[in-house]
Amino acid sequence: MTAFSPVTDAELALARSDPAFRQKLLTQNLELLLSRMQRMRSAAPAKGGGAKQLREGVELAVRLAELIQNAGGRSPRI
Repeated sequence: MTAFSPVTDAELALARSDPAFRQKLLTQNLELLLSRMQRMRSAAPAKGGGAKQLREGVELAVRLAELIQNAGGRSPRI
């Protein structure tokens, strides 16, 4: 798994002007989020919880998935 590295200002600027790059960036971050959530879920019984953090992760994952769909030129879901 790759280590998390914050998005730079240059990457944000490129993402604003390049839809393909924006979609790639969103997809990479979604994959990283899901991977970290899976690891957290596996460790939760041993460490005693994290249900709130997992719920927040799920909400963020759904939002990222919606952004990825919209970046592909689809209409936003209503």
